[in-house]
Amino acid sequence: MSARILSRGRGSDRLRARRRRSRRRALGALVVLALLSLFALVYGLRQEAVRVSRIQVFGADAPLAAIAEADMRGDYLGVIPRDSTFLLPLARIRADILAAYPAIAAVSLSRSGFTGLSIRADRRVPVARWCGAAPSGALATSSLPDAAGCYLFDAAGFVFATTSAELPVNPFVLYEPLSSSTSPVGATLSAASRLPAAFDFARQLGSTFGASVSAVVIANGEANDELASGTRVTYVLGDEQNAFTALVSARGQLNLADGSLEYVDLRFDGKIYLKKKG
Repeated sequence: MSARILSRGRGSDRLRARRRRSRRRALGALVVLALLSLFALVYGLRQEAVRVSRIQVFGADAPLAAIAEADMRGDYLGVIPRDSTFLLPLARIRADILAAYPAIAAVSLSRSGFTGLSIRADRRVPVARWCGAAPSGALATSSLPDAAGCYLFDAAGFVFATTSAELPVNPFVLYEPLSSSTSPVGATLSAASRLPAAFDFARQLGSTFGASVSAVVIANGEANDELASGTRVTYVLGDEQNAFTALVSARGQLNLADGSLEYVDLRFDGKIYLKKKG
């Protein structure tokens, strides 16, 4: 009985040994297969037929292709090309373009076949010119800065360029202090969320009262619209609707376009204070 038990134990050991050898052979085969697959993958990714060699740019005359080419130069881990159409660093290309050109609002990247890349840029629309903090004292149309001293900003209040030949939507300029001391380009104006209503009010002064606005001055929670006639209209920023209603109600008693008034003060509910010239 003991001899038979010993014989079975040796048989079990041989069976376990065969299974271990079989598992090692299977594991070795899997490793070899994985290495061959990896080699084939790297070899395929390095073929010219799947690497970007053509870049087309739409919507911008800036050298955006050069930025994309720089970002696609080199290899991942030293073996996988960055310009492979399957592994393009699209997020990096987009971020680098936006960082280099603040005047571009959005960038769309798309593959064109296996060897092409298309870049489509959407430019920011200039809403008006921002000219920094207002100078001390009353403004006059003749004292407004020339285009070289101002910057363009978009509907979100993002300052994106020095003034160029591009005409903004609104002809008047904006004065507002900038909290940061760094370069204005790339900054967002602090009153950005309130500018649409303030600019609507300025345009209504022209369309309703025939008084074109030369400058909108924002400071300390108040807005001053400097008219081409030399009149200043003051109100609480954000209270444009009540200010305009008050002006309309007193339309028959004041003239904003003939230059007869020094200022009109609309900061107090239900009341209008004005001062005539002379």
